[in-house]
This record gives sequence, structure tokens and C-alpha cells, in this order.
Amino acid sequence: MSSIEAACEALDAHVREIVQWHMSPETGTPVWLDWASERGGDAAGSIGGFADLVECFGNFDGERLRTESHEYWRPRAFADRPFNIFETGGTTGMPKQRIGWDDYKEDYEAFSATLSDASFPPGGYWLMIGPTGPRRLRLAIEHLANFRGSSCYFVDLDPRWVKKLLRAGQGDQAKAYMEHVIDQALSIIKHRDVDVLFTTPRLLEKLGEHISIPDAGIKGVFCGGTEMSPQTVRFLIEEVLEEEVAFHPTYGNTLMGLAASRPLSKEDGYAITYYAPQPRAVLRVTNPKRPDELVNHGEWGRVELTTLTREFFMPRFLERDEARRCEPTADHPWDGVGEVRPFGASEHKIIEGVY
Repeated sequence: MSSIEAACEALDAHVREIVQWHMSPETGTPVWLDWASERGGDAAGSIGGFADLVECFGNFDGERLRTESHEYWRPRAFADRPFNIFETGGTTGMPKQRIGWDDYKEDYEAFSATLSDASFPPGGYWLMIGPTGPRRLRLAIEHLANFRGSSCYFVDLDPRWVKKLLRAGQGDQAKAYMEHVIDQALSIIKHRDVDVLFTTPRLLEKLGEHISIPDAGIKGVFCGGTEMSPQTVRFLIEEVLEEEVAFHPTYGNTLMGLAASRPLSKEDGYAITYYAPQPRAVLRVTNPKRPDELVNHGEWGRVELTTLTREFFMPRFLERDEARRCEPTADHPWDGVGEVRPFGASEHKIIEGVY
């Protein structure tokens, strides 16, 4: 059996386990118990693998996460535990919200295995420059630092405010706000020993305008943010990090967890490809006009996410991202998503703010 076939079998087994969990009277989630009841018979038993999810479910309506009660999404197995409430995205208005318990810990503990002790030393200090507030990212980064025996400083920013300023044509105010955030980060770096940074590509670039990041003692950086072109990655590695600091781009959100990138290289032109933490989450690149269909490897399409954990089951959610469908690798024997960018970026101007 090939590694790809083995990964498919493992995914199908995981799908059966998670669907049964969410549709079981003992452990199930009201939203999925209702779904099964409407279909009668053994609805959960009819789903034997991932292909059946595509057959049985249309694309998930994310608006439900804005309007439906949290209790409707609470598995009975967690009825006696208070939950965290996490918001998604950086847009204004009523946010999408997801409840959770330990998923973020499991997601980031798995990601920890991709980090070297030399570049992300246990027992050191980390600095996160990014959105905290109601997002799960703040807890996740601190847990990752703690899991590696480290502690974490934080500089908060509000991406919603930055986007609002940019939409209003107040670019000078957005720039002043970014400088305010960077000033706070510089103060911490000056007065504390910081080994690791987590931030967005634009904030990392801005920080590099003020200091030499390797000279400041930083050994490792990982960047979250939707779009990082090969040109941006090359600039960050060669100019901002001076080819002395380890650079790990990441792609993640509240609904998925964290997808790690394959190792970057000049030979690949610094193009980023991300691989989902399968089987806990599955990313597919679909035809924007016919979302049940995958595009061919190498072609662009819209990113579709399925989340498969005991805390949260969400089939076939169309992300606000587009990407190239990439071939499996030896380390990740399933499809990757390459050169991720906002959906429609090739046709429309997208306001990304600090991302």
C-alpha cells in the first residue's frame, strides 16, 4: 500500500469516527443530531469515508456561526465543561464564532514537532505581535510557547481598526497605528531577551526597518497571514532576517487549526505550499463555479475546509482564499495548497491591512 493510499484509509476511518461521535445520542452535537434525524435511518452509518461527506453535504453556510446559539454546537460529551468562544477573521460587524475546549492545544502541540530546538529554543522567551482579543491565536501561541518550555510576551493590534482606516482612505492613521504597535514591540525587545517572534509579514518587515532582527538575538520567526508571495518570502528571508534566522510561514484560522509549510528553498523560488493537519482538517482546492469538483494539480481554485475533531465538525466550508492545488509529498501524502491569497485577488483589490 502506498503512503497516499494509507493516508486515505486513515482519513476515511477518522471521518467515520468523528461523524459517529457527533451523531451519537450520548456524545453528539445538537446541530448534527438534528441533521441525522431529518434524514431518518442510520444517517451516520451511511457515511463511510470522506467521499461520502462530499456526496452528503453541500458547502457549509458560515453565516450559521454568526446566528445560531453556542449550545446548538456544543457536543453532549462536553455538557459539563464551560467553553472558550473564539472569533474568526478581521472584518467588522457580527463575527463568526466557534466554541472550543482543547483543540487549539492539540493543533499547536502537533505543530511544535516541526520546529527545531536550535531556532525555537525550549526555555526561552517569545514575543507575539498580532491580534489577540477574542481570537484563539493568543491562547494558541502562548500554549505553543509553554509546551516548548517557554514564556510569551504580547503586543496586541486590532486588524479591524486598520481595515476600517484603510477603507476610509485614512492611510496616514493606519500607518501611525502600525508604528504604535512596532514601538511597543521594540521596547520589549530592547529590555527583554526574546528568542522567537510570531507576527504577520507586514509587521515583520516594518520591525526590520528599525532593528537588525538577528542582532537582536531572535533565532526563529513564524509568520501568520494569508498572502505571502515568493517575492515577499525572499525579501523577508534574505533582507529582513539576513538569512540568519529560521523562518516558518503558517496558514491557519480558528476553524481549521494550523497548516505547516513544506521547507522553503531558493530552488523552489521560495513558493509556499501548506499541508493541512490531516485527518483533523482537510483542505481541498475546488472549482469556483462547480465547488463539488477539484481542480487539477497545478491549477488555481477556491480553498475548501473540512474540520474533523470531537469538538467541532464542519464539512466543506469555502474559505475566503484561493490557492494552487499541489501534489502530495513524502511527509504529507495528501494535497497541499500553494501560494494562498484572498479569493478574487487576481481580479479585485483586496484590503488586507496588517496581514
